[in-house]
Amino acid sequence: QVQLVESGGGSVEAGGSLRLSCIATGKISSINYMAWYRQAPGKQRELVARITNDGSTNYADSVKGRFTISRDNAKNIVYLQMNSAKPEDKAVYYCNADIIWLDFKIHETGRDEYWGQGTQVTVSS
Repeated sequence: QVQLVESGGGSVEAGGSLRLSCIATGKISSINYMAWYRQAPGKQRELVARITNDGSTNYADSVKGRFTISRDNAKNIVYLQMNSAKPEDKAVYYCNADIIWLDFKIHETGRDEYWGQGTQVTVSS
């Protein structure tokens, strides 16, 4: 019913920039928040940044001042602008969203958390 698809991952040199995008598609009624998580090899998945539908944001301490999350509510897209990249930013980045879906055909609605498939970010020193 709902899909999150990330794009924009790749390789960047330390100090460089990269922008990730994630679009939510499907039977979406509204989106409460959208977020980016990351998971490095051998580590737990961690929250990078989150943005609510009113534009409030919060960031992991490790990316404050370097990463910026933004959102296009009309297009259901969330972005993560990564500046001053560091080797420790290397990870698989996942899009996450809290979505209220509405299916007119079956007359049902619900609220679920969704994840994208992940996009690899590599930072070379």
